[in-house]
Amino acid sequence: MDLYDTLIQESLGLINEAPIRSLPLADSLPLWKTESEQQLIFQKDMAYELGGGGLPAVSALAFTSQPAEADRLLLYGPDLPQLRADSPYARLTILHINDRDWQDDQQAYQLLRRMEYTRYHVHPQGFMIRISTSAGREPVRVSRRALQNGLDFSRVGQLFLDAYHRHPQVQAATLLFVTAPDFPYELLAQKAARMETVTSSLDQIFNNLVMDCRSCSLKPVCDEVEGLRELHFARQNKSFS
Repeated sequence: MDLYDTLIQESLGLINEAPIRSLPLADSLPLWKTESEQQLIFQKDMAYELGGGGLPAVSALAFTSQPAEADRLLLYGPDLPQLRADSPYARLTILHINDRDWQDDQQAYQLLRRMEYTRYHVHPQGFMIRISTSAGREPVRVSRRALQNGLDFSRVGQLFLDAYHRHPQVQAATLLFVTAPDFPYELLAQKAARMETVTSSLDQIFNNLVMDCRSCSLKPVCDEVEGLRELHFARQNKSFS
């Protein structure tokens, strides 16, 4: 599947040649504790908020069938222990999935959505994710005690990786955390919105809700995303055969 590949490259290209750090994975770190459900962090217990005070808080998710040898955790900007105040924040997740699962178009949309909803079930201790789908924001409250106990993006990221790998279709995952003040968060937010639109388009295509491109509200997406129109036509031909 390559429907998201251009958006992935454009998103990664926003960093240009700025240094990105590779973070260690679980084999070199003790596993951070996770909660069964979201635990509240009150302001009196909070060190700072990622995306707090109206600062950007972007979450983007894309899928690709491009091969990846292993998971990657990447960071552009200060790590959690180095931050001292509210900071802009972004998390870009790229899931490398098995192409064979993509061929079953009756389940494709449900599979992608199931992977996306994983973020609602990851609750690192001391890292309270406050997802607002309507506002397109994902700010995070970080507790002082968690920082004192060693919380950083490596430990947070590993919990996300473990959760994504509970889906057998995920072969590898790349997570990029961003806290750099000079990063173009608004542009990444636009890319994230386009990624979501592509996923929504798949739902419409697979359910054959609109067969006439002239009356389809998602026509601009098909015009821009390579392969989406071909997929739509393939579904039309299959329906009429």
